[in-house]
Amino acid sequence: MFFKKDWDPRGKHCFITGGSQGTGLELARILTSMGAHVSIVARNQEKLDKALQALEKLRQTRTQILRAFAYPVNTASGAEEALEAACEAHDGRCPDAQFFMAGASTPGLFVEQDEESLKQGMDGTYWCQAWSALAATKRMVREQVKGGKLVFVSSVLGYMSIVGYSTYSPGKFAIRGLAEALQSELMLYDIDVHIAFPGTIFSPGYENENKTKPKVTLKIEETDGGSSPEVVAAAILKGVQKGHFHITYDFILNVFRGSTRGSSPGNNYIMDSIYELIGRIALPFWRSSVDHTVRAHAEEHREYLREQGFFS
Repeated sequence: MFFKKDWDPRGKHCFITGGSQGTGLELARILTSMGAHVSIVARNQEKLDKALQALEKLRQTRTQILRAFAYPVNTASGAEEALEAACEAHDGRCPDAQFFMAGASTPGLFVEQDEESLKQGMDGTYWCQAWSALAATKRMVREQVKGGKLVFVSSVLGYMSIVGYSTYSPGKFAIRGLAEALQSELMLYDIDVHIAFPGTIFSPGYENENKTKPKVTLKIEETDGGSSPEVVAAAILKGVQKGHFHITYDFILNVFRGSTRGSSPGNNYIMDSIYELIGRIALPFWRSSVDHTVRAHAEEHREYLREQGFFS
């Protein structure tokens, strides 16, 4: 266990949903520069074309296969069609590693949500990964892809949650549940499962979510440093290469992982125990400060609801 060789993506076919921008694109860049065959999937053809041009500049060999496909992956049919298209360029063979990076967040207050927004929240978090995972699993098992990899992306908000994320966190918690089940089940087929829990990522998606984020949520997040897509992509790939199931990449995320991972496989027995101890001591104080901020915002929030005509 101490001398296990890191996973090497060179020559492997890596399939990435949400690969046209942000962390997904940065991951595609890194994998391309390491000599992998890369297929990226997203909805916007224009963004995909620009992303593919960027990848072409990083190719290491003339034989590398770099492709981009425009499909929605928040439906079963869209996810299946995207995977089928990616397989065609490789003589019908399934990708060796599949990274589920697609997702979106539209923060808001729960009292302002409706049936459609709650469904969209699950589409943009859970289903866009679950349908891709289902298509991938069936194909990998049929083709007996040994050593295949499925990589999910949850969030630190899949470990805990706060005001403003009632349409986002449920899907991220659900992704963790799916990954936990598959990590156990796919041992039957020698398929590895990984799940990343990034914190704030300074990406185009982050800029969009701040447009609808409640004031109290912005206040709580004032001290959140965040990370660039490049840093997060590199950390996710490093975790996959090391064989980590839960992938976290900084001190705070490690503390949340250590204090909430339950019986999930750990990364390092000694360090995980230290993070767990720190979490038991520090996180109650952090949560108390968050709750204090929420309560202090109560009157301003009620005034906001009155202005919106919520009580009439």
